[in-house]
Amino acid sequence: MNDFFIEYGYWGMGMASFLAGTFFPFSSEAVMIALLAASGMDPVLTVTSGTIGNVLGSMVNYYIGSFASPRTISRWFRIKPKHMEAAQKYVSKYGSWMGFFSFIPILGTAISIALGVLRANLWGTFLSTFLGKCLRYVFVAWSFLLCKELM
Repeated sequence: MNDFFIEYGYWGMGMASFLAGTFFPFSSEAVMIALLAASGMDPVLTVTSGTIGNVLGSMVNYYIGSFASPRTISRWFRIKPKHMEAAQKYVSKYGSWMGFFSFIPILGTAISIALGVLRANLWGTFLSTFLGKCLRYVFVAWSFLLCKELM
């Protein structure tokens, strides 16, 4: 599967990140590392394409949350009610800035959807999601490049 995304370079990174940002279980970090290792792609452009795709995927979750009930979302996307309730509790308390933590596996999807359910500020959600996901990809790329240099 990674070969498909690697073949498309930056577009592949964006597509992989989009899928990982939505409710599909997918590891865009593995694609990023494979791209940086196999093709020597520019780390800044790789992080940029990954961030854009991942944020767009989270915004899809936000819009799904804004149109469906929490019960429907739990059933359709197999998000455990306890994860949705926890995400809604934190989103209610901290607002759109909870989008920063949408990079966390499994819980991040619930956070993005909960932001939509609670109709959190769209631009605040977008900005906080962008910051969290960008920093995560910077960390992944930096860690890989550092390890590569040490070897």
